Amino acid sequence: MPLWSRAQQQDFRSRVRGCLLGGAIGDALGAGVEFEPLDKIRDRYGPQGVTGYLPAYGRGAGGAITDDTQLTLFTVDGLIRAHIRRESGAWHPPTDLHLAYRRWADTQRDWGPDERRPDLGWLGREEWLYAQRAPGQGCLTGLSGPDGERLGTLERPKNPHSKGCGTVVRAAPFGLLTTWEPNLVFQLAVECSVLTHGHPTGYLAAGAYAVIVQSVARGGTLEEGVHLALALLSERMGHEETTAALRAALDAVRAGEPSAERVEALGEGWVAEEALAIAVYCALVAHDVTSGLLLAVNHSGDSDSTGALCGGLLGVLHGDTALPPGLVAGLEGRGAILELADDFVLELVHGGELHDRSTAAGAVWAQRYPVEG
Repeated sequence: MPLWSRAQQQDFRSRVRGCLLGGAIGDALGAGVEFEPLDKIRDRYGPQGVTGYLPAYGRGAGGAITDDTQLTLFTVDGLIRAHIRRESGAWHPPTDLHLAYRRWADTQRDWGPDERRPDLGWLGREEWLYAQRAPGQGCLTGLSGPDGERLGTLERPKNPHSKGCGTVVRAAPFGLLTTWEPNLVFQLAVECSVLTHGHPTGYLAAGAYAVIVQSVARGGTLEEGVHLALALLSERMGHEETTAALRAALDAVRAGEPSAERVEALGEGWVAEEALAIAVYCALVAHDVTSGLLLAVNHSGDSDSTGALCGGLLGVLHGDTALPPGLVAGLEGRGAILELADDFVLELVHGGELHDRSTAAGAVWAQRYPVEG
């Protein structure tokens, strides 16, 4: 691991916080209008549509996150544990991510955390996460039931015909591995996608999104990230749908003023390539974080997922201090999201100082992120 200067650490932490918070904010903005057609959104909320949080999932003040943010948080948890396990010589991140997603699946089934389970770590004991927020069927079926324990692989993926966007919305944290080579980030996102979604478009869209996030996290532009993703996609079998969707997003940017109608021409976002295209388009044309987020959720379709994907891009691009303060303040689980973001940075930058269990800090870290098996 290269040495990090103080300025590099501060920049990295701001981008990680921005990515996770921005994704959660976009998710929460779209939560109240997911499944709603655009004309009804405008009839109910005015010609500009949604302009702030709406009541959703029993949270009257709005700001409720959905399964998209839940899964993203468990992705971060799994990556931290994979990084810890690296020193033991048992280095296989998809295994740790599979276990993390299985812990998420428990939150969709159980009333609350089982305190007898030391493997839960601190995130798995967060009671507010034990809530069903319209989870995707691909994620549920891939992680539960008689086949839930099996590790999906590229040779034998779970749900081989599924390309739902649930595999893309949880992929941002892979892109925060900024010291990795882009092709390895792409591959890791792919291998962790087939744990639940086996269609090439599903897992390649996840790989593309992770690479775009990484390019921006390293200080590049969104455009550079998209072109890098297109180059890596061209080397993969079955890339055509994802490539066409990204090119359509770029074409839409050049077509004229941003609008909900241009968003809808890219699809509804229920499937991976459409959600990716909408998020990329909205992030590219955004004048600021707020305008991009609102464009990403005001359409007929999977508004929370496209909002989450766009929010992740804008957050990693601008950092956490550029996020709208009112939306940050009203976000469900904000404290836990920030805590997890900071732990991710600590692990990647200072992990070697935290892995000695004979020290007080090491003992605490081992309890927070217990390595299984």
